[in-house]
This record gives sequence, structure tokens and C-alpha cells, in this order.
Amino acid sequence: MAELISSRQLRRVATIGAVAAVVVLYLCMVGLVEAFKDRNVVTGVITLGAVMLLAVLLIAGFRAALPARDPSGPTPGPAQRIVFGLLVGSAAAAIFAPMMACVTGWFDTHRSLAVSLVSAGMGMAPMTMSPLAAWLVSNHDWRTSMQIVALVVTAIMIPVSLLVRRAPALESGASTPSNATAEPDMTLAQALRSPQFIILLATNFFCCATHSGPIIHTVSYAISCGIPMIAAVTIYSVEGFAGMGGRIAFGLLGDRFGAKRVLVFGLLAQAFGALGYVFVRELAAFYTVAALFGFIYAGTMPLYAVLVRENFPLRMMGTVIGGTAMAGSLGMATGPLAGGLIYDTFASYAWLYIGSWLMGLGAFLIILTFRPMPVARAVPVPA
Repeated sequence: MAELISSRQLRRVATIGAVAAVVVLYLCMVGLVEAFKDRNVVTGVITLGAVMLLAVLLIAGFRAALPARDPSGPTPGPAQRIVFGLLVGSAAAAIFAPMMACVTGWFDTHRSLAVSLVSAGMGMAPMTMSPLAAWLVSNHDWRTSMQIVALVVTAIMIPVSLLVRRAPALESGASTPSNATAEPDMTLAQALRSPQFIILLATNFFCCATHSGPIIHTVSYAISCGIPMIAAVTIYSVEGFAGMGGRIAFGLLGDRFGAKRVLVFGLLAQAFGALGYVFVRELAAFYTVAALFGFIYAGTMPLYAVLVRENFPLRMMGTVIGGTAMAGSLGMATGPLAGGLIYDTFASYAWLYIGSWLMGLGAFLIILTFRPMPVARAVPVPA
């Protein structure tokens, strides 16, 4: 029993360390890659992210290249998990935020829908790569599985990343086209000190802290309610499937009613969606709440990039969106860790969902204080 507890504690420490490693490196990488992004190398930055992801998968596939091999068996040891988290965090930082920043500059109309459609790729992962990875691990060892996924990255992500281009307004050297809405006249330092940026940082942190705990712990919660493991895992897939629809629906609503209004509504609904898990015990009820919760939380996330584009100059989109993504990554790391500590303390997941509800209400109240950035008057361009 002592050995079992020690093993469990070791795995928990390794997992927490891996999450912390992802967050720390994400904070460092965001500043670096977003600075490159703002200097007209968006294609190189995103391609770098794809290459880094390929590298980490290959390194993981060839375990001998990693330090501190676990002599007890084929399962990766704590050091390997931390290294894996560091490299995956670097790759994620180099892909997601620059891509979101890029797409905001390409669209002046239907911008919310465009950003939502691009971000819907994240919602496809639970429906495509998760089942593929599960099948690979079930039929092959984990090294072979990593190598096969690396081939997928090589065949799809790297070639597609080479097709990404900067917005035409930035290619021409202007921060905004002459026929577009006027933008605020500010320096980067002024933008990062502005109340609008700070409010978006805080809102994104509380928002991600709200849904990250339920995302990570709901499968375990369902199992503790007596639901078989295989059925419990499908709850996560339901969330992912509903999230794809939520991104599109919220994008359409954002174009129709405004990104801030829809975000305010979404954050309030997300809070009560998280609270809904407290009252479910059966699989059908889990599916219902998961579909609603996934629809809402996934729908709100792309709206942050739209709000940034509406309130900050195009030339600094990469830095500002990268900053809000950094706050979100901290929230994503906080929720699961807090949830685990709550369960260890109270032997119940109820307070996790109640805490998520309170965090969601906090995000809702913070975004209510957001006011649009004053814009400079547009100067007519001589014909």
C-alpha cells in the first residue's frame, strides 16, 4: 500500500510539474514569438511551432533521447513528462496566438465568425486526434504511437503553415486600410498599461479557470458516480463536439450583436453551466450538461481576439492577443490544480464546481467594466 501511495503521489507531482512547465515556458515563448509575429514573420513563427511539435513527438517516440529514463517500465518517468510539457508548451505558444492574431487582420466584416471558424480547429481535436491516439496506443506501444502522430504533423501541419500570410494592411506598411474604421493611436507600452488590456487579462484568467477544472475532472467525477470508464470518457467528446457548434454560433451572434455583449452573456451562462455538474449523477444528465457547457465555454473563447482587434491597432495584434492568451494559460493551469486539491481535501467534487461557478461570476463581473478604447479620427487619404 505504501508503494502504491508513493507511486500515485509521484505521478501527481509529475503531472503538476508538467502543467507548470507548460505554463512557464508558454509565458516565455509568447513574448518571443509574438514579437516576431509583429515584425512580419508570421509564416515563420507558425511553421516554427509546427516543426517544434514534430520534434517533441519524435523525441518522445525515441525515448533514449530524453533524460532520466524510468527503469520500472515503458511508462514515461517524471522528468520525461516535464520535458514533454516544456516542448509542447513552446509549440502551442508559437501556433495558436499568432494564428488568431493573423486572422483578425484579414476580416473587417464577419470578423467574429472568421475567428470562431479558425479556432474551431481546437474543437476538432477531441473528435479526431483523441480517438486516433487512443486507437494507436491500444494497438501499438506509446513510442510507435508518437512516431505515427509525428508523421501526421509532417504531412499536414507543416505544409499548411507555409500557406499563412499576413494581413494585406500590414504588408503595405499601414496599420489599417483607408476604408476601415479608425484605430486608437497608441504605443505598445500604452496598450499594455491600458485598463482595457488589464480587464481582458483578468477576464480571460477567470474565464479559463472556470472551465478548466470541469474539463479535466469531469471524467473522474463521472467515474466516481458509478459510470463505467469507457462511457465516462465519451462525456469529454460530447463537450468537444458541442464546442464546435458553440464557436460558430457565438461567432454569428458576435457579428450580429457585438462581441462584448455576446461575451458578457456567455460568461454568465458558463458560470451556471459549470454549476450544473453538481446536480448530475446519471450518464444522460452528464451528456446534457456537457453539451451545454461545451457549447458555451468554447463559444466565448474566440471573442477575446475580436475584442482585441476592435480596441487595439492592427500592428500590435500579436502582442496583445499573446498577452491575453498568457493569462488564459495561467487560468487553465489553475483550475485543474485547484480541483485536485479540493477533491483531496473534501473527498468530493462538489466544491470544485461551486468554485468554478464563483470564478465564472468573477469573469462576468470583470468584463462588465470593459469600455471601448477611444479611437483617433480617421484622416482622409488624398486620391
